[in-house]
Amino acid sequence: MRVEEFAGKVRGEVGKAIAGQGATIEQALVALLADGHVLLEGVPGLGKTLLVRTLARVLGIEYGRVQFTPDLMPSDVTGTLIYDSKTSEFRLRRGPVFVGLL
Repeated sequence: MRVEEFAGKVRGEVGKAIAGQGATIEQALVALLADGHVLLEGVPGLGKTLLVRTLARVLGIEYGRVQFTPDLMPSDVTGTLIYDSKTSEFRLRRGPVFVGLL
């Protein structure tokens, strides 16, 4: 399958769930295909989470979300080492950054 065909199918599937955001869908898809990054900002109710959730479902990848609050710590995003007293080892509790779409 060619990239144009793939992108068209993804746009079509995402467009079924999200109306009126064609440019945002296109830009997010271009960034994903170019191995880039996208920061979605906006007031509540614009469909930011729905867009990411739908893209992840269509592409078959895991997604996560971070609610940025004043008390957010870096370890809330990256994860932290937790001591396991049974095994006397530290284990990584992964944060949401370890997903395909965040």
